[in-house]
Amino acid sequence: MMRAWAVALITFKEGIKNRVIFGIFIIALLLFAATTLITTLFMRDIVKVAVDLSLSTVSFAGLLTLFFVGVNLFSKDIDKRTIYMVISRPISRSQYLVGKFLGLLLLALTVGFLLGALSALPVIMSKRFYYYTEARFAWDVFFIAVVYIFIKLAIVSSIITFFASLTSNSFMTLVLAMVTYLIGESTEGVRSLLTSGIEAQTVSPLLSSLVNIAYYVFPNMSAFDLKTQAAHGLPVSLAYMSWTALYALVYITAVVAAGTLFFRRREFP
Repeated sequence: MMRAWAVALITFKEGIKNRVIFGIFIIALLLFAATTLITTLFMRDIVKVAVDLSLSTVSFAGLLTLFFVGVNLFSKDIDKRTIYMVISRPISRSQYLVGKFLGLLLLALTVGFLLGALSALPVIMSKRFYYYTEARFAWDVFFIAVVYIFIKLAIVSSIITFFASLTSNSFMTLVLAMVTYLIGESTEGVRSLLTSGIEAQTVSPLLSSLVNIAYYVFPNMSAFDLKTQAAHGLPVSLAYMSWTALYALVYITAVVAAGTLFFRRREFP
């Protein structure tokens, strides 16, 4: 495990030094500033809009970091042939891949923590200058939503790790990871639509079966989206948080384990 952590620290340092990440942070800061301006255009629900936009910015910037920085952290070792130096040492391929995943996880945690702290600023300003008595808001729910954004980023990190274990092409890894994420975001809504109302009677059994398969194979990303609860100050039950966190842990473990199996048998050019 110590060898995997050594790879993780090297991966994290490479990621945090990447110039792209500074550009992403600048974009996030501009979006936070725009949130403060946009909220002034609303007559009511200003705090709700500030919370929604702030959390969306955290999620968006975190995904940009993983897709455009994290993906390259895998392909760089293969392009520069440094992977041969790593796997020739007393470190297994499984330890190398797990270390890479942990490095992405540390990068996602750092980005999520910094952006989560910054996301509170537009909310504080909206509460201070535009707060109204009917508004419902709770800081604990807000930061729970930030934590679950990080959990979502952890799942994306495992997906990137899995596809990076299959291909040396960073573009293919990026496309496959993005497609998986987008499908995971939409499966629950599509499944609910097809199983309720008139649509349930008109949809073909084949389409319904395909949607059900996609629902169970792809990660249910919408389960980690707590923007609505945070914006309206709705409590999140302990049971929901526990089962959702357990689902994420099981899914991440399964995906990374599958990635290590493929990576062990992979031939490098």
